[in-house]
Amino acid sequence: MISPYVRRLRLAAELRELRELAGVSAQDLAKTSGVYRQMISKLENAHVSPSQDDVQRLLEVLGVEGDKWTQIVQITAEAASHGWWESSGIGERQARFANLEAGAEVIREYQQNLVPGLLQTEEFISTRLANSELPLPSDAEASGVLKGRLGRQRMLHRPKGPAYEVILDEVVLRRRSVPSQIFQNQIERIVKLADEDEQVTVRVLPVDAEIPGYNIPECSFSIYNYPDSGDPVVVALEAVTTDLVLTDPAQTAQFEMVYTGLVSAALSVERSREMLMRTAETLSSH
Repeated sequence: MISPYVRRLRLAAELRELRELAGVSAQDLAKTSGVYRQMISKLENAHVSPSQDDVQRLLEVLGVEGDKWTQIVQITAEAASHGWWESSGIGERQARFANLEAGAEVIREYQQNLVPGLLQTEEFISTRLANSELPLPSDAEASGVLKGRLGRQRMLHRPKGPAYEVILDEVVLRRRSVPSQIFQNQIERIVKLADEDEQVTVRVLPVDAEIPGYNIPECSFSIYNYPDSGDPVVVALEAVTTDLVLTDPAQTAQFEMVYTGLVSAALSVERSREMLMRTAETLSSH
């Protein structure tokens, strides 16, 4: 599995570096290659699905040959590929997360307020969708959102899927996001997944935890690492209406540092499981 989105990011960085090493401006490259200046800009900023013809014309002008040429052409093909998440109704925002997850080797997530989408039960998702007063994006449908989230979970648990490490803030367990019985089933499902799938690791961050350096995160975030060392580390932040995807190493390194601190402050896997089970038992009495 590969992530076309991450391959586009990789292609953008490779093309930009090759042009700068050749000492050629984008305007001059456009004149000599016949590729429009606007298209070069889109390719170098990962804003378009690439065309092999455009990329190979750029490589020819830049004098790229041999193994490097083969590598860039392969990256271009992968960047232009399509995934299951492009089905209608899933919504562009969820499709982006599915794309990022597709080729990841390790996914690390800190969730501050809500059970992560990759752990949500179908009942939890449907109840949230039915009761939310927030409108769905114009390109999404309730059935598509449900289908997309379940599809992402299937991809997570596929053979040789990514390792998934998640830290749940204790607030996730204390704040009621669905009715009690559904929430109990949801928490029991999290425990079951962590017990049965060795690729899934769940920790709980107590509200009274002392985080090293007092680096308290201001929002939830996910970190994606890929098997190709040339691909960027990606950090994604999900908000109410828009999402932010970071690839600048100086920025992603800060999130990796914060995540490492959260792991050290969180309960052990064993104690986290105990807290999850106690919460489920408390809900059963409501």
